[in-house]
Amino acid sequence: MTVEQNVLQQHSQKHQQTLLNQLREVTGTTDVQLLQQALQVSNGDLAEAVAFLTEKNAKVPQQDDTAYYQTSQVASDRYISVGSQADTNVIDLTGDDKDDLQRAIALSLEESSRAFRETGITDEEQAISRVLEASIAENKASLKRTHTEVWSDSPNPHDRKRIDTCPVGLKNVGNTCWFSAVIQSLFNLLEFQRLVLHYSPPARVHDLPRNQKEHRNLPFMQELRILFSLMVGSKRKYVDPSRAVEILKDAFKSSESQQQDVSEFTHKLLDWLEDAFQMKAEEDREGETPKNPMVELFYGRFLAVGVLEGKKFENTEMFGQYPLQVNGFKDLHECLEAAMIEGEIESLHSAENAARSGQEHWFTELPPVLTFELSRFEFNQALGRPEKIHNKLEFPSMLYMDRYMDRNRDVTRIKREEIRRLKEHLTLLQQRLERYLSYGSGPKRFPLADVLQYAMEFASSKPVCTSPVEDIDSSAPPGGTTGQPLSQPSTAEQDPLPPLESSGPASLPTTAATAAQQQRVLHKPFTQSRLPPDLPMHPAPRHITDEELRVLEGCLHRWRSEVENDTRDLQGSINRIHRTIELMYSDKSMMQVPYRLHAVLVHEGQANAGHYWAYIYDPHQRCWMKYNDISVTKSSWEELVRDSFGGYRNASAYCLMYINDKKPFLIEEEFDKETGQILSGMDKLPPDLKQHVRGDNELFDKEVQEWDALQIRKAQQEKLALVAAAAAAAAAAAGATPAASSTSPSSSSPQPMSIESSPPDNTAQQEPEYMEQPSPTNDSKHLQEDTERAISRAAAEQEGRSPEALLNAAIKLEYARLLRFAQEDTPPENDYRLQHVIVYLIQNQAPKKILERTLLTQFADRNLAFDERCKSIMSVARAKLDLIKPEEVNMDEYEMWHQAYQNFRETTILMMTGLELFQKTNYTEALMHLIYSYQYNKELLSKGQYRGHDDELLGHYRRECLLKVNEQAAAMFESGEEPEVTTGIGIMNDLVVPCIPLLLIHDAERDLLAVEDMRNRWCSYLGQEMEPNLQEKLTDFLPKLLDCSAEIKSFHDPPKLPTYSTLELSERFSRVMASVGRVPSNGR
Repeated sequence: MTVEQNVLQQHSQKHQQTLLNQLREVTGTTDVQLLQQALQVSNGDLAEAVAFLTEKNAKVPQQDDTAYYQTSQVASDRYISVGSQADTNVIDLTGDDKDDLQRAIALSLEESSRAFRETGITDEEQAISRVLEASIAENKASLKRTHTEVWSDSPNPHDRKRIDTCPVGLKNVGNTCWFSAVIQSLFNLLEFQRLVLHYSPPARVHDLPRNQKEHRNLPFMQELRILFSLMVGSKRKYVDPSRAVEILKDAFKSSESQQQDVSEFTHKLLDWLEDAFQMKAEEDREGETPKNPMVELFYGRFLAVGVLEGKKFENTEMFGQYPLQVNGFKDLHECLEAAMIEGEIESLHSAENAARSGQEHWFTELPPVLTFELSRFEFNQALGRPEKIHNKLEFPSMLYMDRYMDRNRDVTRIKREEIRRLKEHLTLLQQRLERYLSYGSGPKRFPLADVLQYAMEFASSKPVCTSPVEDIDSSAPPGGTTGQPLSQPSTAEQDPLPPLESSGPASLPTTAATAAQQQRVLHKPFTQSRLPPDLPMHPAPRHITDEELRVLEGCLHRWRSEVENDTRDLQGSINRIHRTIELMYSDKSMMQVPYRLHAVLVHEGQANAGHYWAYIYDPHQRCWMKYNDISVTKSSWEELVRDSFGGYRNASAYCLMYINDKKPFLIEEEFDKETGQILSGMDKLPPDLKQHVRGDNELFDKEVQEWDALQIRKAQQEKLALVAAAAAAAAAAAGATPAASSTSPSSSSPQPMSIESSPPDNTAQQEPEYMEQPSPTNDSKHLQEDTERAISRAAAEQEGRSPEALLNAAIKLEYARLLRFAQEDTPPENDYRLQHVIVYLIQNQAPKKILERTLLTQFADRNLAFDERCKSIMSVARAKLDLIKPEEVNMDEYEMWHQAYQNFRETTILMMTGLELFQKTNYTEALMHLIYSYQYNKELLSKGQYRGHDDELLGHYRRECLLKVNEQAAAMFESGEEPEVTTGIGIMNDLVVPCIPLLLIHDAERDLLAVEDMRNRWCSYLGQEMEPNLQEKLTDFLPKLLDCSAEIKSFHDPPKLPTYSTLELSERFSRVMASVGRVPSNGR
């Protein structure tokens, strides 16, 4: 075979392996022979091959993978990218030297080369495109997708304004959370960020014959540069990546509502970046081999050493993202160990079993950025669809790669053999321990030590000569009855009874009562501390001698001690072996290649739909950050573990990005060469990008200014409207009331008042509605009665005193009454805060001047009864209000306190109405009341413990109502009737989906579980057969339900509140709170 023929054959084999790997991933079939047959039948057309395998799988069961490995098929090209930079030395093991085969290969390669020269697209990319097009065509035939609804931006630009140097988020422009997760992870690699920002297209690009690849890659690089520059220097909280996303979507040829696979997108992105930088590198080279920074940053090499049917082989491969299987492994090292050893590897180290095949991978060169793909999807052949693997997989924040390096091959093999031997011993010990912990031959098994203890307790119990049945029958009365039936209630449940003294006829009441007491003890174990002493606690032997008991107790004690000692020894040995295995690679020589976890890409949902976000470590703040589309928040390792390890919820890590801890340039900031200062913000950007960002910031500043001007105009208009309304009210009052001069006191001028340990001061021109109303009805009538009652008591106690003295006495009496209410410990249904604002102010420690002003306002009410005494006191109170100087009472503070009380009343009305509707099972209407009352109440409680209501109770009913609404909507969807389905999906989109971020934002465990329950309910439909129109609605709806962003994007207006008088509100609230009771202990 000539050298040219050898190269051609190697290239053809690699191309064939690429098609095999793509076909294996699309269909989930692992039978190599079946895959090859499908490619042969379809003549290399992947779409036809997929159809062939789909039909084949319905008839032919999956065969064993006999040809486990083939030399030239070392790794999946879906994961292992072999580019122009790779030096590949594959030892030819086929031995085929057929001229016809060589001519066919040469012809195939000639056609491939011609196609590449014309289009710039390789056969691999064409194959991927064909499969994607076939998949899309099939989806369109069965599902006519509608454009995914995209939540709009907040109209208030201040909500979209970046806070200081907080990282910038990325807007989800329609199922593009995959884009956000990957781009943010790469952007926070500062070396990668610098490479993109300072990239410049080749100078001769306009003179080059630009093929399709160049037409695509260079515009994408330009859009990526602009996007990165905005992420560096924008004043916006988040930026729009639409232009870059559109280029990618065109390349994938996918529908707008289809979510892209993170690994597929990352592969494509790195391929494009590699091509773009390769063009630049080739232009800049000066007689040297061009260096591609993308290859140097993300690509490494490994050595494949193996045996195929007795023939040894060794070859080097280049890899980018390294694939790892999750199923069957508990941590990342176990995944890596399995990925590095394939097949019957024992044959590599011995001359025996020469027919076996196997291989080892040893890294010869690791990239600075090491990315692992965690394969969490598998194809279910029986169901004909992919499924997600939710198994738990742990991974460390610091990963030492020494054991996988080629230079440590001999040491690692010795340690692996030692670990294998220890695990075998560990298995034997665990089996022995299991026999002690699960003793017995039946279906129910117990720890042997407990069995011996139970036997000892039985033997040492007090002997009973008669059977339990005879013992009960002997106490029956002569009439033949044996006391109360089990189901019959007895008064003995209320009063403890003495133990049974005798069983004669005279003791009939005692006997019956004792029987009832026994039943009460069985069903209510906490009503009595012990049983009657004559009855045994549990079964006991009929006959046992002291000698028998002594011998038996001695044996049982000795055996139990022996069992406990054996169990402790086994557990100790198992723990020591575990510890030995854990420390096997902990010596310094095996901790020289440290990789620190940089980013974790998380997927939540099922295989068909889900949401992506990323956790990225910030080395400068020394904390983890959560990048969830437009939301960027501080996080923690604990939250990362909860969301990423899997096994707890539908969320789990999908991709891990580690960086070489000995190469700090990857995450170091750039320094100014002249000043030595760290470059930050706009200083990082080259001139062209700096100008672009400035222009965008100017547009945003203009939007903010226009918004502020609009709000000022609105405020002025509202103020003018209020002034006009106040003037109209004043004019009406002036027409109805005679000259006001008669209201001033005829005697000496009143002095500003102060009350020890109590009341008033400061009031606005317009008093709150619960303090004063135009007619003596509702609130003012209730307030008037309290005021008149205080005046009457003060007059009775201080007869003949001046109006000012009576006012002071009445205010002190009223304050003392309200103070008792404020200090009283009452159940939730008796909330005195609703009866009077002073109770609310006292409990929340309002300033004394605010209390005084509020009480004075109460006694200055014009609606007091028009007898002379009340009129004079009202006049004095109004005069005192007029004497209060602005510097004595802060009117803004006074209004703030009364506005807070008004908010408390409104929150109470929302809460009360929501609970009433919930009890009436009107869940959809109740939901908005409970959602808003919870949010308002949360805000109130943030300012003080007594400013709101019980947040646990409100949270419980909010959560329960949301679950009920979800249940109703799901039932409508399950009905399959078009109107019902549309209504159900509408309820989810309008009510449930907007509420989910409100449950996620505080990370309360019960709220998270509720959200998980709702999502699981809808995700469960993915595996069920349904009509195409239902599948279409479900597919469009699920991404919105699975979106984990805590950003509140759209919501209903608050419900309109009815008006209640103080008395009505207090009574109705009391009834509702008494009926709902307290929150169940389980919160559900």
